[in-house]
Amino acid sequence: MSNPKFRVALRSEAILTSPRFNKGTAFTKDERDAFGLNGKLPYRINSLDEQCQRAYDQLHSQTTDIGKNSFLQSMKEQNWVLYYTLLTRHLRELVPIIYTPTEAEAIANYSHLFRRSEGLFLTFPNRDSMEQDFLEATKGRDIDLFVSSDAEAILGIGDQGVGISAAKSVIYSLIGGIDPSKAIAVTLDVGTNNETLLNDPLYVGWPHERIRGKEYDDFVDNFVQLVRKHFPHSLLHFEDYGVTNAQRILELYQDAHAVFNDDMLVFFQGTGAVTLACLMAAIGVTKTKLSDQRIIIYGAGSAGLGITKQLRDAMVTSDNIPVEEANDKFWLIDKHGLIKESLPNVRDDLKDFARKDSEWDEFQSSGEVMLLDVVKKVKPTVLIGTSTHPGGFTKEIVETMASGCDRPIIFPLSNPSRLVEVDPKDANDWTKGKALLATGSPFPPAKMPSGKDYIIAECNNALIYPGLGFGSMISKSRKMSDKMIIEGAKALASLSPALKDPDDALLPDFGDAPSVNFEVAVAVAEQAIEEGSAGVDWKKEEVRAKAQEMIWRPVYGEYIYDVNGER
Repeated sequence: MSNPKFRVALRSEAILTSPRFNKGTAFTKDERDAFGLNGKLPYRINSLDEQCQRAYDQLHSQTTDIGKNSFLQSMKEQNWVLYYTLLTRHLRELVPIIYTPTEAEAIANYSHLFRRSEGLFLTFPNRDSMEQDFLEATKGRDIDLFVSSDAEAILGIGDQGVGISAAKSVIYSLIGGIDPSKAIAVTLDVGTNNETLLNDPLYVGWPHERIRGKEYDDFVDNFVQLVRKHFPHSLLHFEDYGVTNAQRILELYQDAHAVFNDDMLVFFQGTGAVTLACLMAAIGVTKTKLSDQRIIIYGAGSAGLGITKQLRDAMVTSDNIPVEEANDKFWLIDKHGLIKESLPNVRDDLKDFARKDSEWDEFQSSGEVMLLDVVKKVKPTVLIGTSTHPGGFTKEIVETMASGCDRPIIFPLSNPSRLVEVDPKDANDWTKGKALLATGSPFPPAKMPSGKDYIIAECNNALIYPGLGFGSMISKSRKMSDKMIIEGAKALASLSPALKDPDDALLPDFGDAPSVNFEVAVAVAEQAIEEGSAGVDWKKEEVRAKAQEMIWRPVYGEYIYDVNGER
């Protein structure tokens, strides 16, 4: 594949300070002559390989993860191609540095690490000029992706005021193939209730308590309407919104625009989808159907409920069963025990899954029905943990489950790893290697009775959400439908190593995330065309080739100076 050619209007210092077009010491002799760079660069011309080696050596001179994060952020501000090439070549090592978990520390220290502004800041006191500010930041740009955040619920650290969501955009480009020049991170600064930030003289955001109610809703709506008006075929990703806002905002706009949210605290589109894919892979091993499963969800909060709804909707769609019948496949348990109709103060969103009291007459004297009781009676095929109750899946519970099915499917998904319901090594040992396992955090392999390593699948939503987004964008879909997400999950499940070897991992290795997400994107775009929501006139059989053409790859193009070219 030949390198692309670009007509570029920038010269001299301007091109050297453009991260999109800067090549550093990789500018060729002809380009140095044409763009006035001979006196601004040292003599020797380096290849991209040589630049990567130098950058990698410099990176490892940093002794802390936050230092490495800061170094890589500086590189991104200088040279996109070098930045993304380095990340691509060291994907497993560097994603935890630029994303979870190190990015949380970087965001918590954002005001003190601040060097150069990135993205778009829309601030409540400047709401009257929002459209002007929006258009200034997007002028002359073809934006496919907006990643917006009000930074109220950043995982693990909570309210950060102006915590920028740029890391999510990076993952979309790194793993999903989205051109970074067509993506923009947007901070909706509506204040903060973080007293540390409010009292910090270096805090760079609006030092005011968070706006709530109608003022907040109107501010968010103004932003969404600007996206819909000026970039109607873009994807709008909501990131790190608070629990009181995230789900209702998503539901408010999901039928009006292609919107997405993969936060663990709310609708669970991303993590729900990767969990669905993992379960589809597991039932591929057991040669059963989704609707054949008896599923216990241990942890009936937003996370557990989100996964439940995703799995339920997939049963309805894939197995063509009524919603009521699908609801009956689930047993939800919280700290008070099984969710039953007679329990006081059952949340409205749980009522569809509340079990009839008549099913549990033998427990009337004790009142609460706990996890072990449910496992003994239900004989579940699937046990999913979202409780943050470390050790909640005891040896007795796991052994009891294993006695009731040939290949128990056990997903302890709570994060971080210290809060996991069961160490997967123990679950593997207690089931004599029969369990099909996946976790929410990375764990080392377990040993099968044969001595073979059993790779523990990690339900990492980066295995699917970039592909969901890329598929939506290339098809110019008007919405991100449930069927599009389900088809993406099916595509991911089809790549499971366990389908070739039932004792292998349920999900592909994270190092294969770019190729995996490409398959997800193709499936999503094909479904958008199938259901008539796409804004392109492609045929389904054209999608794969079209998607290949549209993938952004970090390579240096050939530059031609043109005063009317790109900037």
